[in-house]
Amino acid sequence: MITKKTITILIPILLLGIRIDAQVPTNKYEKKIDSLILTGFESKNEPGGVFMVTQKGKSLYHKAFGKANLELDVNMTPKNVFQIGSMTKQFTAIAILMLEQQGKLNVNDPISKYIADYPNGAKITIHHLLTHTSGIKDFTKMKALSTIAQKEMKPEMMVDFFKNEPVDFAPGEKFEYNNSGYVLLGYIIEIVSGQTYEDFIKKNIFEKVGMLHSYYATDRQLIPKRAYGYHQKEHGFVNKTVISFSVPFSSGSLMSTVDDMLKWQQALNQNTLLNPAETKKVFQKYKLNNGEEFTYGYGWHLKDINGTPDREHGGSIFGFKSMGVYIPSEDIYVIGFSNCDCHSPTEITRNIAKITLQSIKK
Repeated sequence: MITKKTITILIPILLLGIRIDAQVPTNKYEKKIDSLILTGFESKNEPGGVFMVTQKGKSLYHKAFGKANLELDVNMTPKNVFQIGSMTKQFTAIAILMLEQQGKLNVNDPISKYIADYPNGAKITIHHLLTHTSGIKDFTKMKALSTIAQKEMKPEMMVDFFKNEPVDFAPGEKFEYNNSGYVLLGYIIEIVSGQTYEDFIKKNIFEKVGMLHSYYATDRQLIPKRAYGYHQKEHGFVNKTVISFSVPFSSGSLMSTVDDMLKWQQALNQNTLLNPAETKKVFQKYKLNNGEEFTYGYGWHLKDINGTPDREHGGSIFGFKSMGVYIPSEDIYVIGFSNCDCHSPTEITRNIAKITLQSIKK
């Protein structure tokens, strides 16, 4: 029987529980984050961004800054859809491991098993592509890129564009960030699954996770709540350069919202898409041929914030920049999107993660 005395005792305990669960002192914390973001996103009349912080899935901070569309004078909202650039690589890596889990490929397979005529393909493995250790020429560093930037390229055309370029180093010799490797992974996903990369990601990840506002990027399809991308020139802002999304393809052509990206992070934590053994492969550090360890798993940089391990990745594509940081030990997720490539959320997002970590550990 619950007596009046019991209720009197329980109320402060319950209230204390709420405070412990929230962990971060709201007003002081919010002002700290506001001031940090406003160092880079101070103008209400310029392109802006969206930032979100969660712990254990609960929102600690969720705000929008600036304009989603300058021409129509539309304010940014936390629900706006952004191009996420190289954060796409996370989805490509997980898709590869989903196929491995189904027994359709192995990360140690040579790419010649899937693309028979690829130069030196017998020595380059899927693992090399995932970890940026293949030595293949990064197509974004090729002078000829401008000749195809606005063309509709099939995946095999993209592969043909860079495959005969001289390699930068032997497979496994060093780590060097490489977009070509992730284009090859997208092509392998299509070959193995029998689906287009776009369809595979949509049906096997977006729909399964409930990411209802995430897309393979397009300038033609109507995207509800789309944030428009901008560059900054000496005379002011201009609309982003138009490119064919078939060029960055599986290395950088997805769009999403911060809320959908939280669903993505939770799906990874809950092994919704991968079993624990496959998930472990994603977030472990690997070694080069000489035994030296490097700080990249499959689709994520594996670093630390003041000694606390984190998983992070950014993205940059014409008109947009993105950054996500996840701290596994505290289940903290921080993500920032910008709709001008003149405003980088990278350091701001890492600093927000640092402040959040400090606030929680107090």
